[in-house]
Amino acid sequence: MELKNILLEKKERIGILTINRPKALNALNKDTLLDIKRAVEDIRDDNEIDVLVITGAGNKSFVAGADITFMLEMNALEGREFGQLGSGVFRLIETMKKPVIAAINGFCLGGGCELAMSCDFRISSENGKFGQPEVGLGVTPGFGGTQRLPRLVGIGMANELLYTGDAIDAQEALRIGLVNHVVPADELMDFVMKKAKKISSKGQISVRFCKKAVYEGIQTDIDRGLTVEADIFGLCFATEEQKEGMKAFVEKRKPDFTGK
Repeated sequence: MELKNILLEKKERIGILTINRPKALNALNKDTLLDIKRAVEDIRDDNEIDVLVITGAGNKSFVAGADITFMLEMNALEGREFGQLGSGVFRLIETMKKPVIAAINGFCLGGGCELAMSCDFRISSENGKFGQPEVGLGVTPGFGGTQRLPRLVGIGMANELLYTGDAIDAQEALRIGLVNHVVPADELMDFVMKKAKKISSKGQISVRFCKKAVYEGIQTDIDRGLTVEADIFGLCFATEEQKEGMKAFVEKRKPDFTGK
């Protein structure tokens, strides 16, 4: 698998996908989106990987946005197709059974913020800068920003960010719930990897079932969501993980999960 615009590393059951266009502040063009798609599909199908971490190369930018030079001469049909490509790739990330963490090391704007929001949660360095500045370019977000941002921070805050195009710093992103943690820049990847390894140490069937319950339940009303949860909770009792996890608790030892 040849990947020109990203780096893909696998270690200790963690996949690390790095957007690698530092001279362009890791901006997203068509080739980069296709590389992300290939890498995510690889991680999705790799039984030796439990968690995916997505970050950006260098110390300035996670992803500064979609590549404006690439979009400059697009017509309406080409713009729609590019939006559908980005939305499709980010939806692939969002719906993957395995947890995905965004490690945000700088600019996280436009398409970069949309990429981060498609991950299960976000951890930022103190250098993180977030926003959807598309209205300043005469367009709207095209990779899911108008849909995920209100779900994460509420309609009022999302509308303010979308309508003004303002950027916010990491601490404000933390305050409004866009990110889970803010850490010093030189501690970011260590912090993220510790979090990823902690997730990897748990029962992976139950971790993935949690993700399924959350994303199915949030799309429906509370009564249907509780039914989804009850069904998934019941399925857990058909797994070896449930037997081992509860037996280990009773025996006061660490469980030895096998993913079955």
